[in-house]
Amino acid sequence: MKPYYWESHHGNFGDDLNLWLWDFLLPGFREVHDETLLVGVGTVLNPTLLPVGIRKLVVGSGYGYGAAPDIRDAREWDVRCVRGPKTAERLGLPAEKAIVDPAVMIAEMPEFQNLPKLHRKTFIPHWESAEFGMWQAVCEPAGLSYLDPRGEAKSVIKAIAQSELIVAESMHGAILADAFRVPWIAVSTSRSINDFKWTDWATSVGVSYRPRFVPVSTRAEAVAKSSRFWGVQFRKEDRIGEGTEAQGELLSRQKKTQRGLRGVAKQFLAAPSVLALWQASRAEPQLSPEGALEALRERFHGTLEAIRRDYF
Repeated sequence: MKPYYWESHHGNFGDDLNLWLWDFLLPGFREVHDETLLVGVGTVLNPTLLPVGIRKLVVGSGYGYGAAPDIRDAREWDVRCVRGPKTAERLGLPAEKAIVDPAVMIAEMPEFQNLPKLHRKTFIPHWESAEFGMWQAVCEPAGLSYLDPRGEAKSVIKAIAQSELIVAESMHGAILADAFRVPWIAVSTSRSINDFKWTDWATSVGVSYRPRFVPVSTRAEAVAKSSRFWGVQFRKEDRIGEGTEAQGELLSRQKKTQRGLRGVAKQFLAAPSVLALWQASRAEPQLSPEGALEALRERFHGTLEAIRRDYF
């Protein structure tokens, strides 16, 4: 069995954790059923992403982008559970198939338990914000530690567990925080964000998704997100070229801008982001109800046991 995950050029810990999580949850899975793809953590239930003609074992994945796959062919699809009730409804699955995002099981791994608290407040942006923004510079005056979601997955997860509060634009930043019982606050830098996947997970654990808005921190970020920066509306069409060329151009502009800004001027341009992030970090945080995750983990363990009986 082979694990599937969305592999990006920039890295994203919420996807990259698939490389080792399933060795903990289903030891020996790589040695059985070579013809089967294990589809786990991620918003990947999309026919554009998943290969056709290969048997897929779905364990906790979510829907959120594009068209929903047709999962009626039992020869190709074995859906044991999905991330939340919205995914189950969208795929036409019974409600009991909705459990939780498998990333919550990481809190059971010994290497992530009993870690000392090292960070008071930590901000973890969406990977796109990290790619085009200057959030590390924003975090310092706002009084937060900066955590790049593109970093090595285990290091990012440990930093989440070692924080006293998480301010998360990254959904898996909030998921892992909740799993470690670290209070979290959701934020968003784009008003056009697709909140389907956030609400899917939030509903599964008994919380609500109500992000606080934080303005983008750079012009390049505004272009990437079709957002406003200092009163000017930017569009993705403002990019020069396509694909990696466009991305390279935006990154080049951002680096030149950042090099050209010094001291007061640099902080001045980021001031709206600093203020909004500071205010967000002082909002009332959330945690799933006591006992909710324990019940979901128990259901998930039952699903894993059934998979072991059928595949091992």
